[in-house]
Amino acid sequence: MTWLTRRFPFNAEQTLNILSEMGPIFTMFIVNFAFGVQAGVWSLIVTTLMALAASLIVFGRPPIMPFIAGAVTIVFGALTLYTGNPVWVQIKVTLFNTLVGALLLVGLRRRQYFFEFVFGKTFHYTDTGWYELTRNAAIFFFVTAFANEAVRLGFASTSLPCPKSIYWLLKKPELTGLDIWMIFKLFVVMPLTGIFFFWQARSIQKYRLPAPQQVTKPDVRS
Repeated sequence: MTWLTRRFPFNAEQTLNILSEMGPIFTMFIVNFAFGVQAGVWSLIVTTLMALAASLIVFGRPPIMPFIAGAVTIVFGALTLYTGNPVWVQIKVTLFNTLVGALLLVGLRRRQYFFEFVFGKTFHYTDTGWYELTRNAAIFFFVTAFANEAVRLGFASTSLPCPKSIYWLLKKPELTGLDIWMIFKLFVVMPLTGIFFFWQARSIQKYRLPAPQQVTKPDVRS
């Protein structure tokens, strides 16, 4: 095990998954402040498609979680463009995270772990390890769904002076509720998501099992 793998316990697929999640919302954040909400949503859709295409090119298949999240993002982004109301992009986070949390809990009760299904060929853990990862992830998704709604509704009609520390970037005298929501999403939720799964990846190492040995067939020559 190298120095890097000891301190960064994500493989290439997991790293690409994280970038697929963070890249589109980061692009939307920048484009929205520079060119407006409509352009920001278009950038979200385009970069989501690019992230999914990158996954297909690199791995030959779409990773399940970003593929589902990307499909939902495109649908709700299209609704935002059609209606002109950015609330669709905002509530997408609430609905998606709540749905994922509920599905994880259902699998938890049945002892059918989503993460084992997705990563079972790459990582090998005991039943307790998969259980703890699934339980903690379900709680995390519910908490982030609640936080998303709290910020969306709590700042819906808010207009605050833009702090001087970020005015050079935003070039806006005031921050709207949508601006505050995107700042929260990008600079609070995204980093916490990375930290949470980094912590989980390290904490369940004690439940790790050795990779099963592949059985090779004897070379029978006539």
